[in-house]
Amino acid sequence: MDFKKLKRFLPIALIGGVMALVLFLGLDEYISLEALRDNEAAVKDAVQTMPVLSAFIFTTLYTLVVALSLPAATVLTLTGGLVFGTFVGGLLTIAGASAGACLLFLAARTALGDTLRKKAGPRLKQFQEGFQRDAVSYLLMVRFIPVFPFFLVNIAAALTNVSFTVFFLTTLIGIAPGTFVYASVGNGLAVVLSQGGVP
Repeated sequence: MDFKKLKRFLPIALIGGVMALVLFLGLDEYISLEALRDNEAAVKDAVQTMPVLSAFIFTTLYTLVVALSLPAATVLTLTGGLVFGTFVGGLLTIAGASAGACLLFLAARTALGDTLRKKAGPRLKQFQEGFQRDAVSYLLMVRFIPVFPFFLVNIAAALTNVSFTVFFLTTLIGIAPGTFVYASVGNGLAVVLSQGGVP
């Protein structure tokens, strides 16, 4: 048995295992606007009682959602703004999203790079051309103006010659403006919820 080859598949196996567990337990159903409305008071109480632990749990959850490419990031960003406030919620979201993107980047680069490269086809070529021209500017552009899905950019960058440092820094900077906008909207949801409205 070649343990070196098996080691390459460890990151993607871990991500796949956690994703299967999340879906099996139905945990993805708890990340929704309805769940946010129904549990707002309890979540805010937990944050006031245990602010550091709550921040850690939120950031870890966000990291997993992005790494697993689950469609819940927007709801989590709104939740962060609602329970932590615009600034702190935004910072925690940026930390979680960047960490999750980096995990997916590393998993794609080490495990299934060749398979994903073949399946990506012409779309990957489009990304490669942009990265070859100017990786920093191109990555910042696709982060500032999210024309492509977040997970697709993470994988495409991993399958090209973009360095991890460039990927990390452009992700960190590029997602910040939109994140604070969504966190601000989440902060404003308190008024809607207090009036019995549905977000």
